[in-house]
Amino acid sequence: MKVAILSRNSKLYSTQRLREAGLQRGHDVEVIDTLHCYMDITRSRPAVRYHGEELPYFDAVIPRIGASISFYGTAVVRQFEMMGSFCVNESVAINRSRDKLRSLQLLSRKDVGLPRTGFANRADNIPDLIKNVGGAPVVIKLLEGTQGLGVVLAESNKAAVSIIEAFMGLKANILVQEFIAESGGSDLRCFVVGQKVVAAMKRTGPEGEFRSNLHRGGTAVFCKPSKEERATAVKAARVMGLNVCGVDLLQSDSGPLVMEVNSSPGLEGIEDATGKDVAGIIYDFIEVNAKPNKTRTRGKG
Repeated sequence: MKVAILSRNSKLYSTQRLREAGLQRGHDVEVIDTLHCYMDITRSRPAVRYHGEELPYFDAVIPRIGASISFYGTAVVRQFEMMGSFCVNESVAINRSRDKLRSLQLLSRKDVGLPRTGFANRADNIPDLIKNVGGAPVVIKLLEGTQGLGVVLAESNKAAVSIIEAFMGLKANILVQEFIAESGGSDLRCFVVGQKVVAAMKRTGPEGEFRSNLHRGGTAVFCKPSKEERATAVKAARVMGLNVCGVDLLQSDSGPLVMEVNSSPGLEGIEDATGKDVAGIIYDFIEVNAKPNKTRTRGKG
């Protein structure tokens, strides 16, 4: 099959692993810089152009769309969809998961376990917002934050009010969530491929740090999730409509709680911690679900 990997950096571990895994299986794999793509939107024959030339038809597209380019990146993915390529994650699902507020609302509607979360626009609603999620300590998150950036733990109600007012003063959109103390600064990353948890790791932040992100200095070890944790991760992926994703869970006294569903999860941490060929598992999914047709022309079908 002819496979495109949409990635801004061909040297990233995840991009390299996906390219190598595809080549090892005999696929024709090309890494394409998402922001260098531009779209020819025309009747009956949509196309993507790249460095002055029209790209060929790809049987499968693996989007690695960073949060900073979500709008343009998903537009490119959508154009490949219009051309008939099988996209591992569809543009609408990527957008759905990138909107943290929308994703939590959708998960809540489908009865997926979540930390109690509040969202408000006016400063005079702050005291009740904090009270409604259980009071301090509370976690305050920027909607646009990634990799643990823009996430603050407020130890007291007074501190929470000050932090929320400061964010609101900057016109920043924030979520306020209950603090799950029993998680002990750890979370569980479940890597879902095709409605199945194929690998999982437990991430723990450095001493004194409540965020467990590996980018914040956290460590990761192999973990075997429980049946309930697996079911929660798979359900969260299904609600988002994602075929490949990382679902971050907190282990609480009331069961697993979803923190986030990541549509472009990194492969390095999960492969190092588990020893599993996650890139190869992604190709297993592609080979079953993509419909290669060597005689097919771009924009038809």
